[in-house]
Amino acid sequence: MGMGMNIRDRIAMRAAKEIKNGMIVNLGIGIPSLVPNFLEPDVHVMIQAENGVLGIGASPRKGEEDENLCNAAGYPVSIVQGASYFDSSIAFGMIRRGYIDITILGSLQVSEKGDLANWIVPGKRVPGMGGAMELAQKAKKVIVLMNHVNKSGESKIVKECSIPLTSKNCVHLIITDMAVIEVTENGLLLKEIMEPYTVEDVISKTSANLLLADYIIKIPN
Repeated sequence: MGMGMNIRDRIAMRAAKEIKNGMIVNLGIGIPSLVPNFLEPDVHVMIQAENGVLGIGASPRKGEEDENLCNAAGYPVSIVQGASYFDSSIAFGMIRRGYIDITILGSLQVSEKGDLANWIVPGKRVPGMGGAMELAQKAKKVIVLMNHVNKSGESKIVKECSIPLTSKNCVHLIITDMAVIEVTENGLLLKEIMEPYTVEDVISKTSANLLLADYIIKIPN
C-alpha cells in the first residue's frame, strides 16, 4: 500500500474485506461511503441505501453524475447491473425484516459491550438519527468505522458511552485508523494493528479494556 493512501481510505479498504460475494450491505455516511471503491472485482454485492436504492456502485466520475441518483447522504452514486429503486418505506421494510447482511456505520463512541452512540453530540445541531437505530438492531453484522480518538485526543472506544445511545449491544467489529477490534462476549479483542502503531499505542489510546489476540496481524502502511 503506497504512502499516498489517506487514513479514511485505509479504514474503508480494510472494511471492504469483510464483504463477501452475494451480500446485501448498507453503508452509513462518511468513511463507510468509501467502501465500494475498494471491493474486489469478483465480489458482487448489493449495496442498499435507506432512501430507496439496492445496487449502488462506486462514486461516478466527474461529469457522469445523475442528479436523481444519490445515496442516503445525498451524494451522487452509480449503480450496478440488476439494481432497483423503491420508496423509503420498502427500504426500511428490508432493514426491519433483517435482510441486511452487514451495515457499516460511523460512530462517535462505542462501548466495550458494543453499545453504539453515533447520532447526537449534545448541544450541537443534529440532522436526525436516520436509519442507524434500525440498522444497528436488525443487520446481521454491524461494523463501525471511526477514528480511534476524537478531536480532543480522547478515546472513542470507552467502557461506557457518555453520549446518548443509538442502540445497545449491537456492534460486532470496530475498525479505526489504529486497529481492528472485535466485540466478544468476554470483552474487546484486539486482532489487527495498522502500521506504524504498536500494541502499546493502541492500549494507551483506548479507555476500555482490551484483550489481545494470540496472533495480532499488522496491516502495512
